[in-house]
Amino acid sequence: MSLRRLLPLFLLTTLAACGAKPAAKTDPATTTIRFATDWKAEAEHGGFYEAVANGEYARRGLDVKILQGGPSSNVPQLLASGAADMGIGSNSFVALSLAEEHVPVKAVMAAMQKDPWVLMAHPDAGVNSLADMKGHPMLLSDASLTGVWVWLKARFGLTDDQVRKYTFNSGPFIQNRAAIQQGYVTSEPYTIEKEGHFKPKVFVLSDEGYPGYADLVLVPDDLIAKNPKAVQAFVEATAAGWKAYLHGDPRPADAMILKDNPEMTQDVLGQAREKMRAYEIVDGKASPPIGAMTDARWQALAEVMSKSGVLKPGTDIKSAYTLQFAPK
Repeated sequence: MSLRRLLPLFLLTTLAACGAKPAAKTDPATTTIRFATDWKAEAEHGGFYEAVANGEYARRGLDVKILQGGPSSNVPQLLASGAADMGIGSNSFVALSLAEEHVPVKAVMAAMQKDPWVLMAHPDAGVNSLADMKGHPMLLSDASLTGVWVWLKARFGLTDDQVRKYTFNSGPFIQNRAAIQQGYVTSEPYTIEKEGHFKPKVFVLSDEGYPGYADLVLVPDDLIAKNPKAVQAFVEATAAGWKAYLHGDPRPADAMILKDNPEMTQDVLGQAREKMRAYEIVDGKASPPIGAMTDARWQALAEVMSKSGVLKPGTDIKSAYTLQFAPK
């Protein structure tokens, strides 16, 4: 699963002083886009890989080269240094944190309307709601403490003394029936069921009112200004790629993912794709068009962050995103 970490404050401040280079052009008709992902190739990147594999980007004059991420991935740093032209922002907290530090990068689309972040409990722990998690040890990553945990505390009255460090090893959760663990609905529930031989109770935060987006496409302001047509083409092709990956033939993308990430397996890809459809992570019957964003959703998350003291007063949240390219 993706580490989805936020940047340390000192690094964000450094990035704010850096300028990003615009996308290189191979010829007048084709724009090369180096697209950095936030983790090793996985189904959560399926729409981007599908758009490369089935030619959606190429048909719109783009030569997209996916730069696979990993444990040490730092997408905003790659953008600021010019090593990548666009990249994935794992969640809305990333974009808002960049805005807080005046980093000239914006989210131009949200590939995932729902953040797939979940909390899991043992089936016999007596936990039937997020409010029931009070008093239980919570296995959370460092990044979550300045992200989703802020919302959880404000909404459900959970407290910091419950927190235990999560190192992306589910062993402690499997062994402790009272424990609660974070994860992605597309990943950890499946692996825990295989490793622990039980089906955990899964609580999807987006279904509990969490307003954040995920799999955001981040683009430097400089590229937005210099080549808006390429940005628009990337958004449209990506939306088409996600539709094909989830509702068409995923094999072209899966082949690329398995090649880039030999640790990935077909069964994990298949169940993740099914979960994205079942939970309507990317799209659904009542969902807006793939990639859409709204001012209201961004404002709702910013208000939680502001009230909890993790977003600086006076931060211009509209510098974190633009609705110029996202489908209406």
